[in-house]
Amino acid sequence: MTHEEKLGKEEFVVRAIKKLRGKYRGIHTVFSGFNEAFRQYFGEDPRPVTQEMTNKGIIELRPVKGGVMIYLKGEAPQAGGDALKKILKEGEE
Repeated sequence: MTHEEKLGKEEFVVRAIKKLRGKYRGIHTVFSGFNEAFRQYFGEDPRPVTQEMTNKGIIELRPVKGGVMIYLKGEAPQAGGDALKKILKEGEE
């Protein structure tokens, strides 16, 4: 990819999630190096872009210690999830 073929911001974010996530579904914006990479590539803060993408339904954000986790839409863990069902389910201990 040449410098003239610069990625768009949304494409950059989606690609970053897919390539930096490893064994997890999302990435920590600070610890993964995403924030720094975004700043180097675009010369601006990524927070307004990720917030706008969240508002558009492209990605999901989850606050975590030291920053946020970002996920592709539908891949973020749901609040509470199935924890209550697992706790109350009989038999499996």
